[in-house]
This record gives sequence, structure tokens and C-alpha cells, in this order.
Amino acid sequence: MFFDGFELDRIDVGEVTLRVRHGGSGPPVLLLHGHPRTHATWHKVAPRLAERFSVVCPDLRGYGESSKPPTDAEHAPYSKRAMARDVVGLMRGLGHTEFAVAGHDRGALVAFRTAMDHPSAVTGLVAMDGLPVVEHLERCDARFAAAWWHWWFFAQTDKPAERVINADPDAWYTATDEHMAPEAWADYQNAIHDPETVRGMLEDYRAGVGIDRRHDEEDRSAGRRVRCPTLVLWSAKDDLEDLYGDPVRIWRAWADDVRGHAIDSGHHMAEEAPAAVADAIAGFLGGAAGPEGVFEPFPDR
Repeated sequence: MFFDGFELDRIDVGEVTLRVRHGGSGPPVLLLHGHPRTHATWHKVAPRLAERFSVVCPDLRGYGESSKPPTDAEHAPYSKRAMARDVVGLMRGLGHTEFAVAGHDRGALVAFRTAMDHPSAVTGLVAMDGLPVVEHLERCDARFAAAWWHWWFFAQTDKPAERVINADPDAWYTATDEHMAPEAWADYQNAIHDPETVRGMLEDYRAGVGIDRRHDEEDRSAGRRVRCPTLVLWSAKDDLEDLYGDPVRIWRAWADDVRGHAIDSGHHMAEEAPAAVADAIAGFLGGAAGPEGVFEPFPDR
């Protein structure tokens, strides 16, 4: 069943209201989706983790059915700092003052910012298919621009990308339902066909090349680092490693305790390789050790 045993809520976190699914019991772990997904991207991973953890899966602000506030000249309402405040407020509202956070793609940027801005709250960081945004931007070359040109298309405002995307969302967002349950596919379709959601998702990128970069630069200049243990995962069939080499090496400039490995998957690893993702997160967080202290994978389903 789709998110079997999970509750679906809308929770006011102060600045915005987040749609969220939560369930399970045990140490809390927050799962943050990427673009253009919603919390439903975790529909195969979250129930596995819920056997050993309290799992929380929100739609980020601007995405899915969460709030899409007005923006400003700096796109600060869509900064990762604002999103980090949201998710910390969400977790506190659910009774979790300390928690681990795992984020994929754009969600990895939010997870990183949460660990940086709220170190007393975050016990573990899992960054999936992502680096601190300043690391992406400082490594931008012709290969990056050719592969990830959509960053610049989304980020510019003189000729907003919304007009192009909203004219034919299915032509722009070319995902298929091959790895999604019908409910997850329907949620994705609702998101990409909602012009306000498209606007919110693009505001995320506009913040990314400006205010988010500045926040990273300020942290680096001040010597601030991620204090909690960090796991880096990347998709073996995507291009993160091809573009940058070993992502673990890059992350070690930002955190003291870093480990990581590739997942045999395309970019949307939570949908394509859910068992491997759940095993990696659980093993890292210590929730899957057997009586001898040896990691035990989740059973196949």
C-alpha cells in the first residue's frame, strides 16, 4: 500500500504550511525530496525505514501542496535557509528536537543548510546527488553548463522559464511512471501541471545561484562546518561523479566525519533503488544492526 501506516497532515510552521506524511517509530529521520518531485518520491523508502525509525516526509515550500509564498528581489523566501527553518519547525511540531536529515538533489541543499544553521538539532546528514551549491557553481565549466544548463534557464528572470514550461509541462518534464506507484505518479503530475508550483520550484533555483551561494561563502569564510556525521550517496548512472570526481573528497571540505558510496541507480534513486537507499540510510544511522552489531539489510519486498 502507498505509505502504509503513515499519516498525511498539513502543518503550519510559521512562515508557511507544509504538507507532510509521517509514520513509524524509533529515532526520527527527515526525508527531503528534490526537483521536480514531492514527498511522494520516498514512497518505497519511507515504509522500509518506518520499521526502525520515525520517518517524516514533507513537501518543501514551493513544491507539491506546500505553501508558495511571494518572492522578493533576492528570492530569499525560497532560500535553503528559509526551507531549513521550515523543516526544523516541522520536526519540533511533531515532537522531534533532534533528528537526522536525508535530502536528494535540491533536498540535499536543504539538508546541508539545516545541518549548518541548526547544528544542535541535526544528529546525522545524508546528502544524495548533491554538493553545497557553491561547490557546484565554482566548478562550473563547459561540461557542467552543457549537462546542467537548466540551472541558468530556471534562474534568470528577464525571460521567465515558467512561460515555456507551463505551455507543455509533459514535454518539459519527461519522467515516466516506470518506477512510481500510481499515487506517486498522480502526485507528480499534479505538481508539474500547477503553474504556482512551477513558479515555486523555479524560485528555488533562483535562490540557488544567488543568496544560497552567499550563505555558503559566508560559512566557509567563517570556518563553519557540519558537526554531525555525514553520508554522501550518488547515483552511479548519473553524472555527479563524472563531473566532479569523488564527491566524498569535496564534502570533506565541509564536514569532519564523511563517508559515502555510489548507488546502482539513475538519478531518482529513491524510486529506482529503494532497498539500497533504505539500507544505506539505516546502516549509517545505526538503526539496522543485528544482535551481533552487524548491519542487517532490510528484507526484500
